[in-house]
Amino acid sequence: MDYKVKLEIFEGPMDLLLHLIKRNEVDIYDIPIATITEQYLEYIELIKSLNLDIAGEFLLMAATLIHIKSKMLLPLNEEPEEAEDEGDPREELIRRLIEYKKYKDGAIQLAGRRLLGRDVFIRGIVPTDEIEGEDGLVDLSVFDLIEALREVLEKAPNDISLNLSAEKFTVIDKINRLMEVLRDIKNTTFHSLFSNDTTKGEIVVTFLAILELVKMKMIRIYQSEDVGIRIYMPDKSEDEIDSSTTTKTEEHG
Repeated sequence: MDYKVKLEIFEGPMDLLLHLIKRNEVDIYDIPIATITEQYLEYIELIKSLNLDIAGEFLLMAATLIHIKSKMLLPLNEEPEEAEDEGDPREELIRRLIEYKKYKDGAIQLAGRRLLGRDVFIRGIVPTDEIEGEDGLVDLSVFDLIEALREVLEKAPNDISLNLSAEKFTVIDKINRLMEVLRDIKNTTFHSLFSNDTTKGEIVVTFLAILELVKMKMIRIYQSEDVGIRIYMPDKSEDEIDSSTTTKTEEHG
C-alpha cells in the first residue's frame, strides 16, 4: 500500500503562484501565463507523485490558469467587441495575487515580532539562524523544498520509477536514519542527504520522511545564503525557550 501524507504546512495555490513568479523573476503585473501555467501543472503532478494530499483549490487554480491561457491564445481579431469588454484575461488573477501578497507580507511582519527579546529574555545570544517559525521552516516555503527536490530528482537515474510501494525501504526507516544522522552531525544540507546513485524512489521516501519530521517539529529547516537549504535538530535549550515563550504568552493572555 502506498504511503500517503497529509501536511498542515502546505500553503495554498496563491503561494505557489507567487513562488513561481519570484523564481522566474517576472513582473506580477505582466505574468507570462503560458510559462507559469506549465510550471504550475508540473508542480501539481510532482505533488501527486509524492502521494501528498492536494486540496481542491489547487486543481481549481489549475483550471483557472488553463482557461486564462486559452483566452490569451485566441486571435486578437476574433470577436473584437467581446474582447474589448473582457479586457486582459489575467486582470482578475493579478488583482487577487497583489491583494493576497499584501496581506501575506503584513502577516509575515506581524509574525516576525517575536516575544523573545521583548517580553521574554534569556542569557546569552541566540544565533539568528536558529530563530524559527512555529512550523519549523525558517524563511522557507514548502515550495522551496519541492524546488530542491526537483533538482535532486533531475540528477537521479532516469530508468527508476517513483513507485514507492516497490521500494525496499519505508518512510519510518528513513525517519530513523535521518534522526541517527542528525544526532551525530547536528545539521546537514538538504542536497548532502542524496548521493549521485540514489534512486528516485529513495529520494521521494527520504523527502516524505523530512516532511513528517518537520510536521512533528523534530527537525528544523532554514535557508542559508551560502549553502542553501540546511536541516538541523533543535537542542534542548531551544525547546525550553519555546516552552517558556508559550508559558509567558498564556500568562499575558
